[in-house]
Amino acid sequence: MAAAQKHVLRVYVARDTALKLTLLERPKSVEELKEIMQERFKPRLDGDFSLHYEDPDFDGDLCLLVDIQELPEKGTLRVIRPEGDTSSTASSDTDLLPCVSALQRQKSWPDHFVVPGFDYEMEHILEEGNRVYEESGKLLKLKRSQKSEILKKMAEMIYSFKPYPHEKELAIAAKALITAHPCLRMTAGEDAELGWKRHIGYKVASYRNNLAKVGVAEVAINTGRRSRNNPNNDHPHQNIKKARKAEVNYIINLPKDQTPATLETMRVEIIHEVEKTERNQLVIGKLMNTTYALRRQEIVGALVAPRVRDIVDRWPALLMESQVFAEFHRINNVNLRNQFYKELDRHTPKLITLFRDKATKTGKIAEELAKLMMIYDLQEQRNVNIRRALVLRALPVYLREDAFKFFRTCNSADCPDLTDTPVALLTVVTDDTIDAALFSPESICIVVEDEILVSGPTTLADSFLLLFGYVYALDLQYPKNLELTFTFIQKVVMCLEDNKPLKGRLLTLKNDLFNE
Repeated sequence: MAAAQKHVLRVYVARDTALKLTLLERPKSVEELKEIMQERFKPRLDGDFSLHYEDPDFDGDLCLLVDIQELPEKGTLRVIRPEGDTSSTASSDTDLLPCVSALQRQKSWPDHFVVPGFDYEMEHILEEGNRVYEESGKLLKLKRSQKSEILKKMAEMIYSFKPYPHEKELAIAAKALITAHPCLRMTAGEDAELGWKRHIGYKVASYRNNLAKVGVAEVAINTGRRSRNNPNNDHPHQNIKKARKAEVNYIINLPKDQTPATLETMRVEIIHEVEKTERNQLVIGKLMNTTYALRRQEIVGALVAPRVRDIVDRWPALLMESQVFAEFHRINNVNLRNQFYKELDRHTPKLITLFRDKATKTGKIAEELAKLMMIYDLQEQRNVNIRRALVLRALPVYLREDAFKFFRTCNSADCPDLTDTPVALLTVVTDDTIDAALFSPESICIVVEDEILVSGPTTLADSFLLLFGYVYALDLQYPKNLELTFTFIQKVVMCLEDNKPLKGRLLTLKNDLFNE
């Protein structure tokens, strides 16, 4: 009988507090490990948390522990508390990523829109109006200045989440306003929600114009369009530069204490640091964080979208995996790796069940799924990486998308023609079989704009994750043939909701996933 596997771990229960944990054998699951830690480290460790370990495959970067087989025999674990945890020993996963400037937007559209507070006089007027409405049903008649104050506050609140809200979001805000203050329902016979939505929409547009005039980058970028004095410029409502994939900080102003010249100096420093044999990751991270605004204005703000090769030549740190993840966090305030694996693994069992059910039917889609499931079932070990690879390869098939040009495969001795390949994953194998391409590739390259950008990790899930980060960091479009797949990753896996309704196959899949 094999000897039990002993584990000696250093566990950070807070940012500066590490405790030693010795296990005589590997726990059966991550949940069992968490229960052991809670018992050993009472009362320091309670409440909800996740565990991250220093992965040697990624130069010691932290990875979410989702498979107990990934637990190192000797290494470091870090306890990560969920956002909003008030424990005195709590550590947030944002400790591991760049801090977001207070001038940047901190979050996207909320699940529940909360009406902003008004000044003392206005609050008194609304409180009295609500009381009268409850007693007699009499609506409040506002003066023009009072209505303007309400609309301005609503516009400011909406802008704090996004500068270009959808009609649905304006309707949500209008409904929240009349729910909080029923006395504002307007005159009898009028659709109060529609009326307030229209007024709020006008005020948000006016607020945007005022901010553009004072040089706020994310709205000023869309000024100077066609007018009576500039008849040849772009149409005012076409090709608006705005977040389209639920980006939180799509483009921002330069830091107040920096100028284009000082930021350019920092950019050159980044190049020098990246060229060193031993890179200082901390210095690179700080410089990339400070120069984020300049980089986004170059990538997003250019009249003609720059070539990706030109971008990475100017910003070579974007060829580093850690900086792709950091850039994603700057854009969305979301830990890409943690969120991706947490939600993908949560949905994997149900997705595999759906794929199996579909594979028993008739038709081309069923045949392709049956082939993938057969290869998966023949694997001796179905670890977490194999399950993730199956889901990512089967997902576009299930959604009836053509993934042929996205999932490319080549023999290590041959270099394929990458012409007309805007975005793809190129799997390099020594054995020309689907089995090898799926579960045992030699390497996986990320292809952007007809050339290999980087040679990524050797698992399909890690490579897909890195590519998804590049889509945001380089402001790329989703592959046309896989738009449903990438939208699913954005909205369901990454929970980056843009409030655009899902339709057709994507809506059906989401409903099937969340219905018990």
